Amino acid sequence: MEFRAMRRFKQQLSHKECIEILKNAPRGVIAMNDENGYPYAVTINQYYDEADGKIYFHGAMQGKKVELLAKNNKICFTTTDEGHIEEGDWANTFKSVVCFGHVDEVTDKEKIYIKLRRLAKRFYPSAESIEKEMEEAGSRVKMFMISIDHMTGKSVNEK
Repeated sequence: MEFRAMRRFKQQLSHKECIEILKNAPRGVIAMNDENGYPYAVTINQYYDEADGKIYFHGAMQGKKVELLAKNNKICFTTTDEGHIEEGDWANTFKSVVCFGHVDEVTDKEKIYIKLRRLAKRFYPSAESIEKEMEEAGSRVKMFMISIDHMTGKSVNEK
């Protein structure tokens, strides 16, 4: 499949810059196609694994997201950095990344727990709190991975 070139190419980020944003962004929005032809977009907590180039996120065992991904696993994922305001300016400048790809469920139990711990490490205050949560809820979540088919990023000044 061929993807369209970015129209605002002067604002385009390098592949390396996109990866840095994916590594550091704690959450983003995943958009799927719903059964009525509407986009369905939800915020997810995720992490980018440099070892395999995949984005991992978790979800409930059932629900709309799980159902839609089972029917059509093509998605669009987007995230941003925190942005900043240049000295003497009023407008926010931020960098965003858009990934087109497909989602697969992680089914290997050992890998699920490894990926859940890596994701939790970004949010929980201690290893003990992660293990407590894993014990209480680890068996009630699904782990998903996004394989990136196409990625672009750009720098935006909101003026």
